[in-house]
Amino acid sequence: MAQVVVMPQLGNTVESCLITTWLVKLGDTVDANTLLCEIETDKSAMEVPSGVSGTVLALLAEEGDDVPVKDPIAVIGEPGEDIEQLLASAGLPPQTTGEAGEVDEAPTERLTPQPVVEPVETPRPVSTSSTSGSVSPRARGLAASQGIAVERLTGTGPQGRVIERDVQAAIAAGPGLTVGARAEAEGFVPGAAGTGIGGRVTRADLAAEPLVEPGSPEEPSERASAASRRVETGAGVSTGSTTGVPREFPGAFTDTPLKGIRKVIAERMMNSLATSAQLTYTATAPAAGLLALRKRLKHASDPELASVTIGDLVGYATVKTLSKHPVVNAHLSGGVLRTFANVHLGMAVDTPRGLLVPTLRFADTLTLREFSVQSKALANEAIGGSINPDLLGGATFTVSNLGSFGIESFTPLLNVPQVAILGVDAIVPRAVINPDGSVGAEQRIGFSLTADHQVIDGADAARYLRDLCAAITDIDLTVLG
Repeated sequence: MAQVVVMPQLGNTVESCLITTWLVKLGDTVDANTLLCEIETDKSAMEVPSGVSGTVLALLAEEGDDVPVKDPIAVIGEPGEDIEQLLASAGLPPQTTGEAGEVDEAPTERLTPQPVVEPVETPRPVSTSSTSGSVSPRARGLAASQGIAVERLTGTGPQGRVIERDVQAAIAAGPGLTVGARAEAEGFVPGAAGTGIGGRVTRADLAAEPLVEPGSPEEPSERASAASRRVETGAGVSTGSTTGVPREFPGAFTDTPLKGIRKVIAERMMNSLATSAQLTYTATAPAAGLLALRKRLKHASDPELASVTIGDLVGYATVKTLSKHPVVNAHLSGGVLRTFANVHLGMAVDTPRGLLVPTLRFADTLTLREFSVQSKALANEAIGGSINPDLLGGATFTVSNLGSFGIESFTPLLNVPQVAILGVDAIVPRAVINPDGSVGAEQRIGFSLTADHQVIDGADAARYLRDLCAAITDIDLTVLG
């Protein structure tokens, strides 16, 4: 009997997965351990096993499709088996077959779910009734941060639930609302353009005339044709491309569409800058104590202590200092500042798929040994693509360490809704004036703290950096508690 294989749910917060590669084709024989496809979420990647034995009778999605979790992706059964009733019960269109029940692989006959429409080209339809109560938390948070009236979106998730990608489509379709207009957004249609900064819809726009979707018959012709009139020039080549991409360039080039984790990173970075007042503060601390302790630990008989790195010591001191500064260990969401009793430390990790931030839970309760072991395990899982997606969220503060690359100063971006992130710089020699008046050199480590000025004043940020530098200077005492 044929069985439907569904998109697995990789974590409590994962709503959809991108099919990057099909590893089987129609008519292939598989067993329970055969890998059907490779999938990717906004946080990790994995391979999907069949789970059942039989013949691949249908592939229900294309490579590149973003499929909601628990939606059907394939049908496996006996060769020639009639699967129309099974497809109908799953709400899928019937499949065309050729002689002897063989699947017709002609492009026009291939079975697919409803096509995934590129949101930048086709805005999501607007619902006339409220979807309140059927909106995912991630979708609601993103909509609130961008001024999107989530109650007026039509969901594409299970049972019509509004999920994050629906809000992302609305954002791509238009600039959204200003903060002042959100309370009066009953007539707002995602995708409408206004007169505010960046085209955002203002209260004056809402009061002046009903807002309509771009490209609709009611839209003013001047607004509708604005994009088509844009002409961009580069290297002496004039283009009429409405996408802003020239038709010709001298020499070879490669176009790589952003998708999967890379696309999500891009969206989150833009959202971070658009929704927070970021300001970066820098300071340095003597690194002699760090280097001396690392040298002693390196020769320890305990292999776990011997593997403690400079980054581990800095991370441990960071956590201990956060316990004294709750305003820095906090989230800002919907105009509410939430401070946390414990530190859940996000650690920026460079992976083959892009930047991931695994979370070390209850980092403030760990010993140095536990901190080192657990942080390395999380980093390795993130790099290998085997990390639980639930461990890629929930951080209350993040550390990004570029010191190993020789970077002496940088401006890390907030991982919103967090209100602060610490950048760890390289240890470099700096000139100092000795007590006797002579000039010498001292190894110092730099820190770059980016904070949301909406809730963290300059003095608050300065106090945190001052205490962190003191903890680094006397790292032996910090480790001893």
